[in-house]
Amino acid sequence: MSMSATGLFISFEGIDGAGKSTHIEPLAQLLREQGQRVTLTREPGGTALAEKLRALVLNEAMDAMTEALLVFAARRDHLRQCIEPALARGEVVLCDRFTDATFAYQGSGRGFDLAVLSQLERWVQALDGPQDVRLRQPDLTFWFDLDPALAAQRLSGARLPDKFESQPIEFFRRVAQGYLARMNAAPDRVVRIDAAGSRETVWLDIQAVLRRKAWLR
Repeated sequence: MSMSATGLFISFEGIDGAGKSTHIEPLAQLLREQGQRVTLTREPGGTALAEKLRALVLNEAMDAMTEALLVFAARRDHLRQCIEPALARGEVVLCDRFTDATFAYQGSGRGFDLAVLSQLERWVQALDGPQDVRLRQPDLTFWFDLDPALAAQRLSGARLPDKFESQPIEFFRRVAQGYLARMNAAPDRVVRIDAAGSRETVWLDIQAVLRRKAWLR
């Protein structure tokens, strides 16, 4: 499938408890109020098939390669069925996590081979087939950076944790390093948000970034 886009693709990244979900829905509402058509979605997930794969990834025991393959399989279906059609319609796609999360969680957190993840990224996200060096990436990524100990406090008692949320603090410190590496590799795309601030401060920071890019009035 040839992929092209006229819309805008924004991803929200960070560990659970950092505040992604707190701000992604208000941003969708704000953009709609300003006349934008918005698709709000998530990874793993976003399609019927990808949601089934999400349930397996979050709850079933498996090795790191199986996990990575399932995540990228879900991503491929998500791209074909949801993200690319929305972008082609000129919509703003807001996605709760994308490929940066795979490198952070499966790569840095789980210790899986980053070269293999990079190859999967090239196969799954090539814009016009597997030989195309151009990859579908978000136009902008907000990385909500928060100390894992504080994130754990925020999540305490909120819900029954999945297998990732049940990991020790050190796992999430490795995940944070993975996000940092992705930001350093793509500084024009990934913007770090200090998620330790108040909800109001973080919300203003998000809007400021979008206004600097002239994507928000």
